[in-house]
Order: sequence, then C-alpha cells, then structure tokens
Amino acid sequence: MTMPFTKPHIEDRARRVRVLFNGKFIVDTTKAKLVWENPYYPTYYFMKSDLDPSLLGESEKLQDAQVYDLVSDDRVAKGAVTEFTGSKELAGLLKVAFSAADAWFEEDERIFVHPKDPYKRVDVLQSSRHVRVEIDGVEVANTNRPRFLFETGLRRRTYMPLTDVRLDFLRPSETATACPYKGVANYYDVVLPNGKVHKDLVWYYRAPLVECIQIIGMAAFYDEKVDVWVDGEKQT
Repeated sequence: MTMPFTKPHIEDRARRVRVLFNGKFIVDTTKAKLVWENPYYPTYYFMKSDLDPSLLGESEKLQDAQVYDLVSDDRVAKGAVTEFTGSKELAGLLKVAFSAADAWFEEDERIFVHPKDPYKRVDVLQSSRHVRVEIDGVEVANTNRPRFLFETGLRRRTYMPLTDVRLDFLRPSETATACPYKGVANYYDVVLPNGKVHKDLVWYYRAPLVECIQIIGMAAFYDEKVDVWVDGEKQT
C-alpha cells in the first residue's frame, strides 16, 4: 500500500498526548506532530520544548541527528530520544522511542505499539459463509459463523467461535503481541494427533479495543500457514 503523500509527511495532532516514563509524564502536550517516516504507520514527534532537557543524558551525534539517553532518577533508556538537526522538515523536533516509554496516552486513552493511522480503518463483519481450516490434512476448524476482519492494506483475517475450533488440539502459548487497533493478543500452539506442534498458529483477544470488540474471545488462524476453504473454494 502506498500513502497519498511523500515521506516524511507531517500533520498536527489536535489531541493531548502524554508519555509516561519511570512513574512521571515526561511529555504532556497538545502540539504533537504525527510523522510518517515510512508508508506503514505514523510516529509521534514533539517540539524540543515539550521535553525537560534535564531528562536528556549522554548523546551521540549522527549525520542528521543527535541521539540522547532518556534519564529519570536511576532509570536510563539508552538512545531513546532523537533530535533532528539535518532535515529541513524535521528540524527542531524530538522523537521518543515508543518502546522506551512505560505507556503512551491520547487524551486519557492508552495507545499501544504506535499511534493509530488516521488513513487506516478496521472493519469487523459478521458472515454466514462456510469456513473450514486444515493443517497437514487434519481439520482443525469448521464454522458457519465467521467474523471477517478487514484492515486497510492487510489481508483479511477470519475469526471463529472457539466452539467451532478443535479445542483438544490447542495448547496455550506464552506468546503475546499488541496491535494499536485491536489490543493485546494471546496465542495457542496447535498439537496434531501425530504429536507435531505448530507454534503460535492461533491467536485471540481476551479484551479487544472497542473498535474491534466483535472479535472478543474468537480464534484466528494464520491463513498463510494453513489450508483454508471458504464456501468450498480453497484460498490462496
């Protein structure tokens, strides 16, 4: 998917943005910038004045930027802050590495992974189409109650009631991932009757974000790693 503008693209963000680090809000601003460094998702940038300079530790000078450690009391996040000096579009702006902070908030709502892209949407649609899933010739799911999730630029995902999945083949995994649009996903391994284990092949959301609440507790398979038929037609 290509975005309708060139990079870097910068937009003002008309909402309060806060960044939590070591028990303190190190950024609290209504003047954040939404910046697309790549065509896949945006990142928050801030004015230099939005971050207390006493929080900036030893730095490394790069060709077009200055990189700082983020320091709060005895807590240090190495290379977590970047100040751009060489780019005309980004001059004077700071970027805090999303993963370096403890939490990010838009207004009072927590956000995960990265800011949501205002040019992307996620739709969940109830369907009565017949979906069947096999792994190595073994049927592991069969439903007439799928919910299809359509996310801009990505392949369709199929969510199914757990009761339409072979629960006796599922083994809880310790893996968890986060999505800015759907929330935190937990995973299952699939253990076939022959003992073969397919790691993290199924995921589900215990408490999805409100825009995807319809998929709560439903299971999805990695379609690209299994065989899937929809209304009798094998998917490719």
